[in-house]
Amino acid sequence: MEVLSVASEVFPLIKTGGLADVAGALPAALKPHGVRMRTLMPGYPVVMQKLKKPQKVGGFTNLFGHPASILAVDHRGLDLLVLDAPELFDRDGGPYLDKRGLDYTDNFRRFAALSLAAAEIAGGLLPSWKPDLVHVHDWQAALTPVYMRFGPAHGMPVVLTIHNIAFQGQFGPEVFPQLALPPEAFSVNFVEYFGDVGFLKGGLQTANAITTVSPSYAQEILTAEFGMGFDGLLTARLSHLSGIVNGIDTDVWNPQTDPHIAANYGPTTLKKREINRKALSEHFGFDNAPGPIFCVVSRLTWQKGMDVLAEVIDDIVENGGKLAVLGSGDAALESAFLTAAARHPGRVGMVTGYNEPLSHLMQAGADAILIPSRFEPCGLTQLYGLRYGCVPIVAHTGGLADTIIDANEAALAARVATGFQFSPVSAASLRQALRRAFATYRQPKVWARLQAQGMKSDVSWDLSAHRYADLYSSLLAKG
Repeated sequence: MEVLSVASEVFPLIKTGGLADVAGALPAALKPHGVRMRTLMPGYPVVMQKLKKPQKVGGFTNLFGHPASILAVDHRGLDLLVLDAPELFDRDGGPYLDKRGLDYTDNFRRFAALSLAAAEIAGGLLPSWKPDLVHVHDWQAALTPVYMRFGPAHGMPVVLTIHNIAFQGQFGPEVFPQLALPPEAFSVNFVEYFGDVGFLKGGLQTANAITTVSPSYAQEILTAEFGMGFDGLLTARLSHLSGIVNGIDTDVWNPQTDPHIAANYGPTTLKKREINRKALSEHFGFDNAPGPIFCVVSRLTWQKGMDVLAEVIDDIVENGGKLAVLGSGDAALESAFLTAAARHPGRVGMVTGYNEPLSHLMQAGADAILIPSRFEPCGLTQLYGLRYGCVPIVAHTGGLADTIIDANEAALAARVATGFQFSPVSAASLRQALRRAFATYRQPKVWARLQAQGMKSDVSWDLSAHRYADLYSSLLAKG
């Protein structure tokens, strides 16, 4: 089975969030199921710099006003097709935002080009390869099935995965004439969305199957609270919607071999985590007082519940805990955490930005990871936490609810608990979860069982890849 994956970011080439991790890990996970996946992505400068001996396999003389090439290259086992269009993607900022943190004004054109290129590849643009099915990710690739409806790939199945429905790719109606779509595409059956052009809307309307990254999130987005305006459309397409929980790359995230941590360990050698704890404490300038170290690796935003976490920092310290924060985002939230670090030297530390090696050390050295998200389609940091014996404390929502077994009395007695859940997302509720965590931490044998049980969890792609392969097969069987 030949599948074209279309994504705006792919780890390890470029990453701003979990989409990149999924796009980077899924191809290898699908190989044992007879699926060959080639991934089309934009040729950002950081991507082009990492490619070794790419070969031009196709191109366009005029892709939205500019020439562009399709380059084929293998990168660390990833079979990549890179859209090399310098006028669209050779920018000094990130993949979506300029140096000032503002959206590029031509994002509609940049990602329409990615989608159109994907549709043309599906239709036979490349002389030596044509997919059987297309799998697109998020709004940046969601116009692909729309273009396919009006091109030579009409009838080829398309799977659209929603990683976060809050990001929709909505633009004013003035951009529609620039999208190279026929006039009838600006209708409720395609991209028209309350008078605007909706990239994700078009994909949701035309894809043969819609998946989200957890079963709970698939149910949540059918409600007005979580559907972000698409609950009605998704309810109408309910028979096409399913949730498949994400996995993680268990080779990259493996405490027994991880080169980024101070000491490697496994479920039977948890005492070696103490070496990582010391390294983490040194990095964040913590004192040597006993007590649990909590960590946060997150965008500092309202969605992630960071305002609620900021409210309980003093409680963590007063109860003998420490807090290590790695992240950036909302300026007011960054300030709140930096102020807390100044208020509690030796107990609260913060590193602004993102640091991949440090994120590994935090999972290996902290006792628990805090994830108080208001909504979380899947979440990956709690999966890393399970893998590393860093006990997740999570809000009961989306993929967090699907992947963490709450340490209530029954689950602890049955020795199946893997973390702590709380609801609603409020300071009072989070404080209660923290009290439960502190109480459990004071029982070393119980805490160690909680860690070990989490480390036994299957957080790989094996089961989910099987489900994707079955979905592909069912769509192709429908003809």
